[in-house]
Amino acid sequence: MLRTQQPRFQGLDPGHRACQGCGQALAARLTLEAAGPDILLANATGCLEVFTTAWPESAWRVPYLHSVFANAAAVAAGMEAALKAQGKDVKVIALAGDGGTFDIGFQALSGMLERGHDVLFVCYDNEAYMNTGVQRSGSTPHAASTTTSPAGVARMGKRHLKKDILAIIAAHHIPYAATASVAYPADLRKKVRRALQVAGPSFLQVHSPCPLGWGHGSELSIEIARLAVQTGLFPLIELERGALVGAMPIRQIHPVTDYLKPQSRFRHLFAGDPRAREELAHLQALADHNIEAYGLRGEMPDGLDSEGADTVRRGGLRSA
Repeated sequence: MLRTQQPRFQGLDPGHRACQGCGQALAARLTLEAAGPDILLANATGCLEVFTTAWPESAWRVPYLHSVFANAAAVAAGMEAALKAQGKDVKVIALAGDGGTFDIGFQALSGMLERGHDVLFVCYDNEAYMNTGVQRSGSTPHAASTTTSPAGVARMGKRHLKKDILAIIAAHHIPYAATASVAYPADLRKKVRRALQVAGPSFLQVHSPCPLGWGHGSELSIEIARLAVQTGLFPLIELERGALVGAMPIRQIHPVTDYLKPQSRFRHLFAGDPRAREELAHLQALADHNIEAYGLRGEMPDGLDSEGADTVRRGGLRSA
């Protein structure tokens, strides 16, 4: 009843053309709920742009500018500079997928961060170029099968590691950067609000399952996203000026196989190929490293659990 009486701002209307179970659509809706109406958006080409702006309709209820694949950050920086010159205190958010963040758009993103523009850059990370046919990106995990890194006789999916984009962002020493997941909406919203409160550039990487590209049932998107966190493959952390200041502990750590098995992009790892054992061990080692490096092994504070809690701020800053 209280939620009905006090509805959240809906910056992204229903009725868009996203696939069922699209994590990116949910991530965008949660981002806009937290940001509120007084914002401007710059959105790179990609799934989000395509399924929300089919001419002559638009699902956006805030000012929205579509940029090309490579320059969402540069466009957002120009918008921020123009608003500043006019004396207007309006926040700018740049939106892009992992292709427009990790790869094609990284040069513009790095420049925006280095120049110190007051822009929040949100990457909706679905780990491949989904809009153009599920090609591998810099964000695609090791051993995942895509149309350009197919599993077969020559190799067991993608040979390379998922690019550690947050470490690269941290090297820019920006005021705030964080990871989030659609499986933890309260945590995601709080990180958006925190990012918009800081003066200067901020960055948010949101893990967003793609049922089509990952090969799982559309009803499993939240469960799959949660398992990515609970295995340690996608840790939820916060950085300030490059230093780790917050992390979500994992109460019950799952083996990586719990996350991998429901996805057809990893089915070759469970088909009896003797090479799969080494690949699974490698992926488990990556998850174990994250758990130890970020201190994720431990109990949640009293009254909280990893199903609904957000990251625990270190140094007594806050907890929730």
